[in-house]
Parts: sequence; structure tokens; C-alpha cells
Amino acid sequence: MTRTPQDLFATLAGLGIETETVTHEPVFTVEESQDLRGRIAGAHTKNLFLWDRKDGYFLVTAQESATVSLKGLHRKIGAAGRLSFGSAEAMLDLLGVTPGAVTPFGLVNDTGRRVTFILDPNLARADVINCHPLVNTMTTAIRTPDLVRFLEATGHPPQIIDLSE
Repeated sequence: MTRTPQDLFATLAGLGIETETVTHEPVFTVEESQDLRGRIAGAHTKNLFLWDRKDGYFLVTAQESATVSLKGLHRKIGAAGRLSFGSAEAMLDLLGVTPGAVTPFGLVNDTGRRVTFILDPNLARADVINCHPLVNTMTTAIRTPDLVRFLEATGHPPQIIDLSE
């Protein structure tokens, strides 16, 4: 069963994690979301849902300003081959989200633990990280240690890997 934002908030509350959520117009790209910078404090993310053609799936999360090259990324993250963007169907099936709403919070829906989570160390050092809570009409601020605790609770401990070339 795909979880809703309300289900996600209940899961976070059950873990004793406090968050702050802002509702806004739908945003589909990092560029579109930059209008929110004055309203939402903390680090903003770039999320890539990737596939290695041998059914290995990866969710890569970095700071919004990071440049992530797919060319040699497969070697850095341990993929079985070159990476491509995962399909919208796989994204919905595994993370319960649609394009434009990709988020580490989607790992709550990956109960089969098929997706490997990769976190850029620059983002891991942030005090607060902002992520969509399964929809792109809201942004949720969460303390970084709390995000890590949530990810571990879902069975997706982050692999912190430098994504820069």
C-alpha cells in the first residue's frame, strides 16, 4: 500500500521526529523550487531516481546546487553497470511518488528494500534538509540526524558517497 503524506507524518511522529511542513504551488524542478528559498530555511535537495539495467535502483540525494554526472557514477555507488533514470512506473511502484516529487521520504514505500539510498556528504553535513513529503505541493524540513534515523527505520541507511567528479 502506497503511503500518503499523512501516513508519512504519522510514521515520523511515531519515531519522535519533529518536522515543519510548508504547502505551496506544485514544483517539478529544482529551478521552480528556488522561489521557496525565502520561506523555507535549510538545505534544499536534488533527487535522482536511477536504474542500472540489472534491476538495481538507486535514489541519489545531493544539495540542489550539486553537479552530478551519471558518466562514472555507477562505479562510485556500486551499481552493476551504467546508470539511467528510472521509469515513472518504477518510481511509483518502488517509492510511491511521481516525477517532480522524488524524495528520500519515498523510501517508506520501498518495503522490499530494492532501492539503495545514496547521500552526498555536503548535504549530510547540513543541520536541516528539506524534502517533499511524497507530493510536490509541500516541502518538509527535517533535522539531518532525524532524517537518517527515519531512513534507518525504513531499512535504508544512507550510504554517504562523494558525488563530485
